[in-house]
Amino acid sequence: MEAITEAVNNIDISDSYKKNRIQVSNTKKPLFFYVNLAKRYMQQHNDVELSALGMAIATVVTVAEILKNNGLAVEKKITTSTVEIKDDSRIRPVQKAKIEILLGKTANFDELMAAAAAAAAAEDGENGDVEEDTA
Repeated sequence: MEAITEAVNNIDISDSYKKNRIQVSNTKKPLFFYVNLAKRYMQQHNDVELSALGMAIATVVTVAEILKNNGLAVEKKITTSTVEIKDDSRIRPVQKAKIEILLGKTANFDELMAAAAAAAAAEDGENGDVEEDTA
């Protein structure tokens, strides 16, 4: 029993929980939720790791490509693997494909984000959403 307790105490969870990791699902949130979340993570941490299993891999690749094509991110590393998922309804574990894409900021990331924020503010002003003080 002591050996099990010691093994549990020595588990390194730093790799399994990263502050800049986004685990993407293809059913829970819309695509641009992940795009906007990745932008925010890159502002805070300078890079972001997108991770997905199985059918959500296509969503992760799409998010990464949107960020790259808009000039906001560059690929740093792509890792693919298979993981065994235990399912109570099946006797044997199921093998699932896994992908992890590490994206970093581009040199002009902050400029592009500032320009997008300015354009959004100008658009709000044109639509009359911003109240002006005319007293």
